[in-house]
Amino acid sequence: MGNEYFPLIHVLGSMQTSLQINSGNPMPESTEKTASRPLDGIRILDFSRVLAGPLSTALLADLGAEVIKVEPPTGDDYRVIGPMKNGISSLFTALNRNKKSLTLDLKHPQAAQTIAALAQQVDVVVENFRPGVAERLGVGPEALRRINPGLVYVSVSGFGQTGPLSHQPAYDIIVQAMSGLMEATGEADGPPTMVGEAVSDVIAGLFASWATLAALLQKQRTGEGQHVDVAMFDTTLSFLVTAVGRYIFTGQPAGRHGNRHAFSAPFGVYRAADGHFALAVLNNKLFATLVQLIGQPALASDARFATDELRSAHEPVLAAAIEQWAQQHPVAEVVRQLEAAGVPGGPLWNTAQALESEHAQARGLLRAVDDPRVPGLRVPTQPVKFGGAAPNKAEPAPALGEHTDALMASLLQCSAERLGELRAAGLFGNALAAA
Repeated sequence: MGNEYFPLIHVLGSMQTSLQINSGNPMPESTEKTASRPLDGIRILDFSRVLAGPLSTALLADLGAEVIKVEPPTGDDYRVIGPMKNGISSLFTALNRNKKSLTLDLKHPQAAQTIAALAQQVDVVVENFRPGVAERLGVGPEALRRINPGLVYVSVSGFGQTGPLSHQPAYDIIVQAMSGLMEATGEADGPPTMVGEAVSDVIAGLFASWATLAALLQKQRTGEGQHVDVAMFDTTLSFLVTAVGRYIFTGQPAGRHGNRHAFSAPFGVYRAADGHFALAVLNNKLFATLVQLIGQPALASDARFATDELRSAHEPVLAAAIEQWAQQHPVAEVVRQLEAAGVPGGPLWNTAQALESEHAQARGLLRAVDDPRVPGLRVPTQPVKFGGAAPNKAEPAPALGEHTDALMASLLQCSAERLGELRAAGLFGNALAAA
């Protein structure tokens, strides 16, 4: 194969300077008449893999963005991470819903040219390579934005594109450890503890989706794209709003308090007759109501509990009084009485109980999708409700390379003959599942 490329695409051809968010697919007006989704017309080229980057683009795909997931011939690492059903990964399915899969060997001599051509047809590029890798592959922000100045290029990494730790590899547990989150999690007399979710990855994904939208809004005003730098370390540290707030005033790091609030009481998890419940009391009025409910009205005038700070200092006494009452009732009755009295409280649900609750179902937090590989499949969807938009998109995650042929033909006018030549030359690897 020589340096010749597709007959109708010239990589260094005319620049896109239109003020439309997507020059090829102008974004339609969002009206009830058209029932459009908020991001209809937005096209994203997604190189990210595993969690943070894929989550950010999944959230955007839910809202109508066309997300083209560029995978190596072996696929995203999450395709083989369990739990599995019928050879399909649950994690990959959840994080790559509503996307199209295009397989490319990014180390192939023709790959950078292919990506450059695709970059002319999209609004956003998302990647989570280690800093410097995209540049070495010839698909870094400067190279692609020379071709498409309006391109929003989003880089998601562990420690950012600059700084002394920028090239250090990062996984969720590493960032939880280094951000202060783990040191502030666990029992006071126990070891630091991970949060029971890949929260640093998730937070970075949320910030990345938010940042993508902000950059697109600025592009709408100025016609210029930009390089957006999202770091798991930065976003996790920013997420610790109460810990950071205390630190900037006191100079003290957050400590471990288990299920207790650092400065408020009673605010935590308590035992009932058949399980646990959560309780949140943050002012004197609620405290007076609670102690009346549990049959201890004298506590409201006890000097030890006159303020939130004092209540926190004497929390074990309050906990004993609350549990003395609560252990006479099942959790459901405790929660019913708290609700009737206007005191915030709730049962402790596991994930299954939460997802299958009547409330979660009413809110539509899982969407049914038609996937013959996994009958009866439901996938998560972004949780925000838009009153003037069509429902979230609900399509299954793609098979590896499922849309390669169709995308190469539609976006790059690649003929069947040319596709055969490129496939034979190894551009798509050997794992292509033709559309």
